[in-house]
Amino acid sequence: MIRFTAIATEIARAYQAGGPDANGQKPEHHISDGAGNPCRHCLEMIPKGAGMLILAHRPFPALQPYAELGPIFLCADACAAGGGANIPEILASPDYIIRGYSAENRIVYGTGAVVPTATIPTEAEARLNDTRVAYVHIRSARNNCYQLRVDRA
Repeated sequence: MIRFTAIATEIARAYQAGGPDANGQKPEHHISDGAGNPCRHCLEMIPKGAGMLILAHRPFPALQPYAELGPIFLCADACAAGGGANIPEILASPDYIIRGYSAENRIVYGTGAVVPTATIPTEAEARLNDTRVAYVHIRSARNNCYQLRVDRA
């Protein structure tokens, strides 16, 4: 059993309040054009005309060589945390990068692949059955942007 996990609410709220992103900059305020702006907190697409933030996010607890940093979107206003057992709305592309990480937040080599979206639950569960893997990241197959984390349920 797996659980799709959004960015923690306290992190999202800090960004939404104008707190610095992973580059030390204030998040940029924009208006969603409705064309694929996935919020990494509610795990839904940001509707056309709604305020959104663009910012640099590092989904790791500390700096280290494997702690990738990249751009993400968030709803500009407070939104409810998404997640759970079902594939979230933001995973709308045909395929994604899936990659396992150790308890030390390091890539577990041999766990990375580009997989069809429909197979993400099976692929993530297979990686989480590997005792070396503590969690899985899902990233854009086209731009490598962080989407969400997958944990054991």
